[in-house]
Amino acid sequence: MKNYIFSLVIFTVFLSLNLEARDDKYLFPIDHTLTKHSALVNPYIKLYFATQPPGEVIRDNLGTYKSSKTTNARLKPPRESCDWVFISAVKGLQSRASKLGGDAVINIHSYYEEIKMLDENLYECHDGKNISRVVLRGTVVKLEE
Repeated sequence: MKNYIFSLVIFTVFLSLNLEARDDKYLFPIDHTLTKHSALVNPYIKLYFATQPPGEVIRDNLGTYKSSKTTNARLKPPRESCDWVFISAVKGLQSRASKLGGDAVINIHSYYEEIKMLDENLYECHDGKNISRVVLRGTVVKLEE
């Protein structure tokens, strides 16, 4: 019985140490990340961040969508894991646009915990002990050709 109680106490202590919450907020440049990982981004679905005007007439608004992605951040610097998860979130929005027949995503902005961060140059990433998370929201449109 003593061994059982001792094991339970050790397990509880280990679990509480391992569940230590951390949620560091980082802001990283969009252009740098998109340039660095340009081979992963669909060149046929245009991206417009925050208030950047698409420059073309919007023919169809196909809806506003959220792309929430996480990645394993253990043993990686925040910049590396945040850039990777940002590209995953961008690809999620582009995939939605492609499925809906859109050719652009406009008004893309960070949307962590449903709080808008409108910035044409920076994205928001939250890095914890084990994961990094980026949440983007944007409107899928069909631009007039």
